[in-house]
Amino acid sequence: MTTNSDILTDKQRERAIFKVTIVGGVVNALLLAFKFVAGILGHSAAMVADAVHSLSDFFTDVIVVVFVHIANKPKDKGHDYGHGKFETMATLMIGFVLLLVGVGIAWSSAENIWGVLHGETLARPGMLALIAAAVSIVFKEALYWYTVVRGKKLRSDTVMANAWHHRSDAFSSVATIIGIGGAILLGEKWTFLDPLAALLVSFFIVKVSCQLMKPCIDELMERSLSDEVEAEIIAIINASPAVGDLHNLHTRKIGNNYAIEFHIRMNGCTTLDEAHRVVTEIEIQLREKYGRATHVSIHMEPYK
Repeated sequence: MTTNSDILTDKQRERAIFKVTIVGGVVNALLLAFKFVAGILGHSAAMVADAVHSLSDFFTDVIVVVFVHIANKPKDKGHDYGHGKFETMATLMIGFVLLLVGVGIAWSSAENIWGVLHGETLARPGMLALIAAAVSIVFKEALYWYTVVRGKKLRSDTVMANAWHHRSDAFSSVATIIGIGGAILLGEKWTFLDPLAALLVSFFIVKVSCQLMKPCIDELMERSLSDEVEAEIIAIINASPAVGDLHNLHTRKIGNNYAIEFHIRMNGCTTLDEAHRVVTEIEIQLREKYGRATHVSIHMEPYK
């Protein structure tokens, strides 16, 4: 089955990813400036922390632009399998940045909660900070949906990772708006709501970062494709009546593409032309299923 990403050339795919990332970068830059101003003028430490989170989003946008460009370079003498794993590295870096942000928010929130428990009073923020948090939620959630839809169509793990970074920023702003709103509406005794909500959201951010990094680490460690995908591959190969035995199946992921290598046994009396026709048909079917950039290597053996 042909997907939208199969129709695009590598250059078109790179430009599409670049466009999505630039849109996110512009929105992040504007929100970043607005949050810092609102945090400072609104006397809100939570909003300043939220601005720092947006700053991490901006940096990951830069990572995506740089690494996706490298990942789409054609194979060369030093990279026989292409440069797809550069995109995997970008996704891993985004996940790691998310992990650092989540741990940082948790640490800062725990310190504030500890201070309140020991008699410290947190400053009450102003309405400007509350408005900034509400604006951030709306724009970041919209940016998440825009990015995740494009990421699925482009089959880009990096774009999908960036989409989750946008959503983590939206959840960070949810914690901020709860804390700021509680401090404004309920009084100084409730200012602890800000660091408490941020602490809860930090756990979600850490969880998302781990979910992003695990498949990247699996790929870099040359983990095989899932049992479900390998079962599909076996079914496609065995559908050819000329294939008598399939063995030595090896699979892995290279960036957004699959690498599939295996041995098949065929009738020893089969002509070279006929054997070539059979393996070519198998290659075509595998690439129709998993994308034209799928690496397929087939070794033929006669029956013994």
